Amino acid sequence: MSCNYAEGLSPYENKGVLGVAERFESHEVVEEKCRTLADWILQSRHVVVHTGAGISTAAGIPDFRSPKGVWTLEKQGLKPQINISFNDATPTKTHMALKKLADIGYIHYIVSQNIDGLHLKTGICRELIAELHGNMFVEKCNTCEKQFVRNSATTSVGQRLLGTMCRGYRLNGRPCRGKLQDTILDWEDNLPELDLNMADYHSHAADLSICLGSTLQIVPSGNLPVATKKSGGRLVIVNLQPTKQDKKADLLINSFVDDVFVQVMKHLQLEIPEYSYENDPTKKINDVIEWTIHPVYVKDAKKLYDTFSKKPKKRKSDEDVLIKNEKKKQNDSSEFNSYKIDEKSASENVEELKECTANISENAEQVISQASAECI
Repeated sequence: MSCNYAEGLSPYENKGVLGVAERFESHEVVEEKCRTLADWILQSRHVVVHTGAGISTAAGIPDFRSPKGVWTLEKQGLKPQINISFNDATPTKTHMALKKLADIGYIHYIVSQNIDGLHLKTGICRELIAELHGNMFVEKCNTCEKQFVRNSATTSVGQRLLGTMCRGYRLNGRPCRGKLQDTILDWEDNLPELDLNMADYHSHAADLSICLGSTLQIVPSGNLPVATKKSGGRLVIVNLQPTKQDKKADLLINSFVDDVFVQVMKHLQLEIPEYSYENDPTKKINDVIEWTIHPVYVKDAKKLYDTFSKKPKKRKSDEDVLIKNEKKKQNDSSEFNSYKIDEKSASENVEELKECTANISENAEQVISQASAECI
């Protein structure tokens, strides 16, 4: 349950802006905007979707900062009335729509802040998702760093040891024998490097970023969607509350995320698939399912980044500026010195000039005298 997850985190004061009033647009306005979003999805080269807690509320999992969110109520000394367990929660229409769109290549990557495992339960490929804050249904070896799918949600938070051994093998075929730990981040924990790299590469390569159910207050997660703007891409935000990045959005939709994606899929003439127990890796009790980001995925994402992202110019430091100015002074001084006149040479040149002038004057007088004689 998200309440138990929140209670398992270390004490932390700055949980962002809480309890801001929600906004709802009319059905007609939302439908028109959904048509625009569907058109943009079809027109775009690389679509990246950023998901927050708001896409899981329809599954019975409370969010954190809405008027009825976990941390908003916590501040009032209350707890959410509806709070389903992570084990019992199933993917929403939005989760299943994203899985369908990813399968047919309409969206190309998902960056999620959610730890509820609902994306995993859709059966999505690991190559297509970064989980920046961890996953309740994923554990990681502290030795080989491989990740494995769990059949039940972990009760541990903060990347703590779970008391179980790694199920992976070394290159020589021997068991790893490392110890497994949860993947859930606590406050101030570093984000998982490979997930963050994948999210960063795809976010910069995107020409359409779609933010769903997040106020985008947490960094760096909340800043990744705007990377597309540096390359002239579009930013779409679907959320009931105002977000940190609203002013940068090309399209804002204030509506329930599920309602939006029902309309979007309708305009795309696609059906939203039903959740399938058989395709849910958390239900495959007898299988060892790895959930590790393969180095090839990172390499391919880096190629996308290099190909499509617009790299900002490197800002010169104060030290760089001082060095450049000093070099310029030295060059100017050298250039000035090269034009200095040697005093001795100058004196000799003046004497030669006087002698030359005297000769010219003497010759001129002779020519004038000769010309006068001829005239007489």
